[in-house]
Amino acid sequence: MKNYNRNFNLMIIGQIISIFGSAILRFALSTYILDTTGRADLFAALLAVSTIPGIILTPIGGVIADRFNRRNLMVIFDFINSGIVFAFLLTLLFTDATIVTIGFLMVVLFIISAMYQPSVQASIPSLVKEDQLAQANGLVNGINALSNFMAPALGGVLYGIIGLQSIVVISAVAFLFSAIMEIFIHIPFVKPEQSGSFLSVAKDDMKKGFQYAIKENKYILKAVGLAAGLNLFLSPFFIVGAPYILRITMESTDMMYGIGLAAIQLSSIIGAIMIGVVAKKLKISNLYILLIIAAILFVPIVVAVMPNVLVTGYWPSFTLFMLGSVPILMLMTIVSIYVITVVQQETPNHLLGKVMAIILTISQCAAPIGQLVYGSLFETFSMEVYIPAIGAAVFTFILGVIAKVILANKNEVEVVVAPEAA
Repeated sequence: MKNYNRNFNLMIIGQIISIFGSAILRFALSTYILDTTGRADLFAALLAVSTIPGIILTPIGGVIADRFNRRNLMVIFDFINSGIVFAFLLTLLFTDATIVTIGFLMVVLFIISAMYQPSVQASIPSLVKEDQLAQANGLVNGINALSNFMAPALGGVLYGIIGLQSIVVISAVAFLFSAIMEIFIHIPFVKPEQSGSFLSVAKDDMKKGFQYAIKENKYILKAVGLAAGLNLFLSPFFIVGAPYILRITMESTDMMYGIGLAAIQLSSIIGAIMIGVVAKKLKISNLYILLIIAAILFVPIVVAVMPNVLVTGYWPSFTLFMLGSVPILMLMTIVSIYVITVVQQETPNHLLGKVMAIILTISQCAAPIGQLVYGSLFETFSMEVYIPAIGAAVFTFILGVIAKVILANKNEVEVVVAPEAA
């Protein structure tokens, strides 16, 4: 991170500590639920329900991010996270964890995360030069992807060796250490004028954010639509479909199943790393090309799950599936980061928190809908899983065509990347 300034580096280190601590804790909690109840469906339902308050409150997080010092917000939220996890630890010392206490902990952590993330996203343009923005976003995105990749492995090892209580201690200390580091970050802030109660100001601010996104800058609305489309049609195919295809359709061994999912996670990390180089050659008006390529890359996936290919043996199907999946996820990550970068460049700083919150909220709402749809499709076509794969390819192609049409006049917007960062 030598190309970035001290403030951005401190924020990134704090993010690494906080996100990894949170990811390991979530994995440990899920394992604990499975161990004590033996019911995966119970935890899945708990996870789904616990995310709803966070999604609803994300726009409030955007308002707060534009009204208060974003550095202070990060510090406060991490201190609160640490306090809550320490309180949960005290509960564990005197009694066994219950579904209710774990559910409450997850709900609160998701709510704080929803309030926290707009502050992080809105701070990036203030901490880096404009020609570093794409790569900085890639770094933040890569940390999230890396935590999803590492948490199961690291969390599984730690859970087996030291148990849930010790992991809770590690997570609480991680949040605390992250908060202390963030105290030393300087983020430029000019306090906006405020008249009336916070609720009336928040309502007015959210209205202004939606007006800017919908009426004043039509690109923001198009970006929101594109992000929602990716989370509705493309991402859920791999979240739901990849585990199903690898485990059920191909009957992968534990080792190959793990390798396959790890490769898929690594694809997002590689895409985030590549954005610094690729962004120099991209324009908003030709972004559709990446989506069209992604649609074409579904061909080996479709072929991999054809009955006449599956009967030829495990390796041909597995190889074809990965040859299509890995580059698709790399392209999807690049598109997502690029779109967010342009939104940050085009949005005034005093509206950035609200606009980022709008994108996060709509994207988060689209994702579970897509997961439910693909879950139903894979259940219905369990013997013809190439049909959902074909559907994902068609929807991705349509999304590319739509992107070509709605972004055709955005040639003037480009993401500039510093030569040394590439």
